[in-house]
Amino acid sequence: MANEAKPCPCDIGDKIEYGGLGEEVQIEHIKAYVVKPAASEKAIIVIQDIFGWQLPNTRYMADMLSANGYIAICPDFFVGKEPWSPSHDWSTFQQWLEDKKPTDIKKEVDVTLKYLKEQCGAKHIGVVGFCWGGVATHYIALQYQEIKAGVSVYGIVREREDRFDLKSPTLFIFAENDAVIPLDQIFPKQTHGFVHRKREDINPDDKPYIEEARTDMINWLNKYM
Repeated sequence: MANEAKPCPCDIGDKIEYGGLGEEVQIEHIKAYVVKPAASEKAIIVIQDIFGWQLPNTRYMADMLSANGYIAICPDFFVGKEPWSPSHDWSTFQQWLEDKKPTDIKKEVDVTLKYLKEQCGAKHIGVVGFCWGGVATHYIALQYQEIKAGVSVYGIVREREDRFDLKSPTLFIFAENDAVIPLDQIFPKQTHGFVHRKREDINPDDKPYIEEARTDMINWLNKYM
């Protein structure tokens, strides 16, 4: 957690509807949700969790980043394949994941970077990802020198020997009660998915931690972008 967190210009209240500020576009072989502020040369690639690029929670985060001055783009990194659903049998998860590995996204990242530079005028590009997208964010931080900053929210690359060889400043945000991320530096009492939780699912006890984590994310991007 950041030591000098400042209030986030865009709170987690009712000011912004989920996924209502941007538009869907076709970028070569993938679709993407794009939100643009009035004028900006800074862009953030927002990477989905296992529930896909159309999840309202993730689009809300793109909206929030745009409200803080960033072009935000959430591409369909599953490339049209069916996202995971809470109704699915978890015993089949590894089979479902087989053709959707978060470390096998280079083609989609390259297409997105090209679009941001050529169509949006982006000169400084960062990445934010959640869960599956957090792993993807870590992967990108290991591969792309041109990425200025990253925020991985509850996701890490475990199997690579070079997993600490980051090419850009990368912030990792984890929850305490998260069986997926049993690490020391965490947000107390929080569960997996807390940072991009929908507002109707936020209770008063969790709100300060969610606000702090989101503020940490914005402050980190502002510092290194």
